[in-house]
Amino acid sequence: MKLNYRIVIFALAIIFGVSFSMPSLLQTEDGKKITLGLDLQGGLHMLLGVKTEEATKSRIKSIAASVKHFAERNDILIDGLTFDETGVKFELLDNDDFPKMQEYLKGIEGTVVQDNNLIVSVSLTQEEVKKTEKQAVDQAIETIRNRLDQFGLSEPVVARQGAEKILVQLAGIKTQAEEQRARELISRAAKLELMAVDEARDARVSVMSESDAAAYGDIILPDAKNPEHKYLVHEIPILDGGMLTNASVGFDKNNRPVINFTLNAEGAEIFGDFTGANVGKRLAIVLDGKVFSAPNINERIGGGSGQISGDYTVVEAKDLAIALRSGALLAPIYLMEKRSVGPSLGADSIRASMVALTGGFVLVIFFMMFYYRLAGVIANIALIANLFILLAVMSLFGATLTLPGMAGIVLTVGMAVDANVIISERIRELIYEGKSMHKAIEDGYANAMRAILDANITTLIASVVLYAYGTGAIKGFAITMSIGILASMLTAILGTHGIYQMLENKIAKSKNNKLWFGIKG
Repeated sequence: MKLNYRIVIFALAIIFGVSFSMPSLLQTEDGKKITLGLDLQGGLHMLLGVKTEEATKSRIKSIAASVKHFAERNDILIDGLTFDETGVKFELLDNDDFPKMQEYLKGIEGTVVQDNNLIVSVSLTQEEVKKTEKQAVDQAIETIRNRLDQFGLSEPVVARQGAEKILVQLAGIKTQAEEQRARELISRAAKLELMAVDEARDARVSVMSESDAAAYGDIILPDAKNPEHKYLVHEIPILDGGMLTNASVGFDKNNRPVINFTLNAEGAEIFGDFTGANVGKRLAIVLDGKVFSAPNINERIGGGSGQISGDYTVVEAKDLAIALRSGALLAPIYLMEKRSVGPSLGADSIRASMVALTGGFVLVIFFMMFYYRLAGVIANIALIANLFILLAVMSLFGATLTLPGMAGIVLTVGMAVDANVIISERIRELIYEGKSMHKAIEDGYANAMRAILDANITTLIASVVLYAYGTGAIKGFAITMSIGILASMLTAILGTHGIYQMLENKIAKSKNNKLWFGIKG
């Protein structure tokens, strides 16, 4: 027997496979492990809808806030600044300010600006409305995914379905409390707004109606702790959560949890300008339409930082900080469909899959040994190595194993043994032709190579396409198939070839082709 580079690489691949697959197989505390998908360990399946029309309203409201700040910063006098679902409207009081305001409005992308005797209206184009609605869904997908990643769930599935639907699958959600917490985190708008209290009229808020408030450009918002207590605030916010850069949990002097937030440069500038011009007045910190606090402004606040206090637990504060950090939803989402997959159903799926995998694996091993004798044993060594390498790579990258993924592993067993069957048949054909053992082995691999490469590369291309365009479980199937194909090419082409080269002299001296390849002669 003689060593060769192929057998060395094969041995290293086996060591790698066994080492990195053990944590998953033995479920040890240390080491990276394969994560089980929703269908194998149970969890939550939800289909969410997005109210995209609300995103357009938010965009128009944001334009109104920008116009207000630009006018104040540049000493431009405007009156009657209002907005609705069609656009923003205001009146310029000085004709000399029109060119400067017009230049600013031209810089707002996707808008149509009209003026009639210094009465200016700004509306969104139809293309911008469609773009905003599509962006709302894209942003909701990204935001939900970010929130769930920070929540601590491994490999959550968040994908678009249709134009305005989002599929969410959360593996590992087992209790009602976990489900409720995840649903609240997903659906929370986390819309932060800093709004000025209407000091002149706030004292009469308890006797005012919504229409009365609207007449002054105000809205009535409830207190987060005491909904009976109301605040009258200007409808157009000073700034919103879009300018938020970070949010974290802290504690006040009474050791109660609070949310500390910081703003970007633009937000810090607006915040500083407003607080400097409104010393002695109140600033309402509004989250999802509720006033969490309305502190008095004692001095100009620079640095762009603030604090949200409320009556919540540390866990609630942590979830709120996650929601704020990951960004506010541009449009509200609502639950369209919900299914819970119990862990017992997942255990049944694992049991059935293991029976299929084990049964197929054992039958393949016995067939190869019966039909190809010792060549079949060599093929079986490659097959076992292939499974260890597949599990090791999936464990190393923390891949999620789903039920279709288990099917992919079963199919990989068939693909791996197929390559060895082709190689063994080519060697047998050459032995029948009277070739020397060295010639039969080398030419057998050379002749089998094209068929093996053609089959594996076409299957690999199909797996890549499935991964690129599939979702959830389809991706799991594609991942296991892709890794399995690459591993089988390593073990079947490189590994078994190295074994044959190492045993070549021994096979030739024995002259027992029936023992080695299951053929006479």
